[in-house]
Amino acid sequence: MADEKVSMLYKLKPISDRLPTVTRPEGHVHFRTKMMWVVVVLVLYFVMTNVYIYGLDQTETLDLFAQYRTIMAGSSGSLLQLGIGPIVTASIIMQLFTGAKIIKLDLTNKKDKACYQSVLKLVVIFMIVFEAVPQVFGYLVPSEEFVDTFGNIGAKGLIVLQLFLGSYIVFLMDELISKWGIGSGISLFIAAGVAQQLFTGTFNWYAVDATQAMSLSNPPAGAIPKAIYVVMNCTPAELASQGYDIIFLQQPNPMIALIGTIVIFMVVAYLESTRIELPLAHGGARGARGRYPIKLLYASNIPVILMSALLANISMVALLLYTNDFLSGIPLIGGNGNIGYFAPGETSASGGLAWYLSAPTGVSSWLMPILDPINYSNGHSPILNIAHVVMYFGVMVLGSILFAKFWISTTGMGADSVARQIQRSGMQMPGFRKDPRILERVLDKYIPTITILSGAIIGALAALSDMIGTVGNATGTGVLLAVSIMIHFYEAMGREQMMEMNPVMRGILGGE
Repeated sequence: MADEKVSMLYKLKPISDRLPTVTRPEGHVHFRTKMMWVVVVLVLYFVMTNVYIYGLDQTETLDLFAQYRTIMAGSSGSLLQLGIGPIVTASIIMQLFTGAKIIKLDLTNKKDKACYQSVLKLVVIFMIVFEAVPQVFGYLVPSEEFVDTFGNIGAKGLIVLQLFLGSYIVFLMDELISKWGIGSGISLFIAAGVAQQLFTGTFNWYAVDATQAMSLSNPPAGAIPKAIYVVMNCTPAELASQGYDIIFLQQPNPMIALIGTIVIFMVVAYLESTRIELPLAHGGARGARGRYPIKLLYASNIPVILMSALLANISMVALLLYTNDFLSGIPLIGGNGNIGYFAPGETSASGGLAWYLSAPTGVSSWLMPILDPINYSNGHSPILNIAHVVMYFGVMVLGSILFAKFWISTTGMGADSVARQIQRSGMQMPGFRKDPRILERVLDKYIPTITILSGAIIGALAALSDMIGTVGNATGTGVLLAVSIMIHFYEAMGREQMMEMNPVMRGILGGE
């Protein structure tokens, strides 16, 4: 029965094995070599974000993922227009199918895991095409000269080809980091993009509208330069009447967003250091003891990445159904404002289900319309704004819990897998027989509960961060992910250096 279930994937494996891939190193990769590849890939990533799609009319183009641009680790109009979206969405599909046992693969088995990774490349290619074609034929407009040269279909086909090549290169760079570098390429791309946006959002001294003279109605775009400019150019009366509102609440980059970003950083750093440590002893070396840490944020930031990618795709589908000439004509769902209503030229929903599932962008988008609906109206009543916040918060928390459970069960982080891993390293719990089943029962008291708790915490933090707002349009979720990623990267660097100094630790920590 199991063979029948996996036979289709194994039939696809010979095809996917022929696709370009990054070979795994045969032996141990030195720390300096890993760091070199991390730097090279990050430089290449930033270069690609500044290589714009050839033949694209930038003035007529709409960014479908504008609201989720930071999380998607891409750049609008560039080769990384799709960012990590296809990779993450493909991972969601494979994780869900594997976790639900629709695909019968044991990811602790090397052969099954190789099949999983190989077929994942085919799913990534499918998702690249699935996300690229609707954007190109609906919202990425080729320039007139490009259309005159290659024809309408040819011009759009060449843009799809550029998006395909850019997205697949990102996939290969992620593989390169995973096999030859440190950590995850996807995580590093998110952190790099968020760091760039936070820096510019905090220190950008150019006016919001660079074509107009700087004034109180057109102050510097950065949070700190804006605050300095307003204080220096306002009388005490002006400061009291409008100055504080400009500094603390007015978009872009209000000071409350900068304060919220700093608070998020400290909260996540504290939670990342919170853990339960189970005592371990080495079965063959008397006196050798250790501890197995189970972090409070055991599921890491993966549930939020997956949940954000899912919401981004829902937003894209809703926008296509409402605005696309062909899809809007589909009975019942086409052009249905209850699914999602979008104002002309906007990619963020203004109403409907898509609006309720969209992230609030700071307190001025939801809290002030609730407290002062006359001066801060966003087109919705206070009751609807409350419903929006409650629904978004609930979906993020529940969705992150579900993805946390799937992620832990399918990536070898469950109680049974961890018990076998500890057993293979020669460690055992003092006072218990050297039996992985006993160790599994002990871990079962902690890991399932911690998994649910970590998913709920990370989802709640992401939702609250979005509601508070951040500088640079990085989104609260993006900041949360960036802080968590940087902490994990720092810890991974520490483990790599430890294994470099003491080769015996490679076996214990899972190195080669």
